[in-house]
Amino acid sequence: MQPSEISGEIADELALLGLVPGQYDLIPQDRIGKLIARRLTDAARDIPHFPLTIHVAMQPLMDARSTYNARGGAKVSINDYVIAAAARALVAVPAVNASFTAHGIARHHHADIAIAVALEAGLVTPILRSVETLDLAAIGAGVRDLADRAGRKRLKPDEYNGGSFCVSNLGMFGISSFGSILNPPQAAILSVGAVEDRVVAVDGAAQVAKMMTVTLTCDHRVIDGATGARWLQAFSAAIADAAALD
Repeated sequence: MQPSEISGEIADELALLGLVPGQYDLIPQDRIGKLIARRLTDAARDIPHFPLTIHVAMQPLMDARSTYNARGGAKVSINDYVIAAAARALVAVPAVNASFTAHGIARHHHADIAIAVALEAGLVTPILRSVETLDLAAIGAGVRDLADRAGRKRLKPDEYNGGSFCVSNLGMFGISSFGSILNPPQAAILSVGAVEDRVVAVDGAAQVAKMMTVTLTCDHRVIDGATGARWLQAFSAAIADAAALD
């Protein structure tokens, strides 16, 4: 809304926040934006949560991706491998593939992974279903399809409701590490940073290696620290064996 379109009542209310009439444009939220805002507020306020962070060696994944993409056909991204590794870890540690309910902990039968997609209007998290049954090509195609339809506001309600886990990747924007707010009913969300050249110690000597920092934010009602740590170990092991993910 332009300043002239904002009603006096709304302008008066916003003035209490220090927003001077005539000095801003007001952008209304659509239905999905309002839903996301409500969910995030509820999650940050009501869910006891904690972060777990590890640094993952990425050379095996980079080598596997180069080999895969050299075959021709559809290319796969680092994020496609990350999603595949997350699904493998959810199968290995099913306690993380769960949701809290008032009637008990729901253990999901499939790795239904929500993918954070940034739009001008805000963040949406469409869900790629049964990822543990998909190969890399299908994961890549599915993610591209969901992101495209999210941008065109063509998602169906069942494509952004539910899910068992979430992946949010800001590495493509150069973010080294970050933590995310939980996206209920999912009990965990993986925040993925950039792949970077870092100096690490190998057998007591300094060496440059490609590394990535990930943070798993956990719903403490469902996941304790040891369980989250086991999941991150399984995720790291899947990255180390990235060639097996295709």
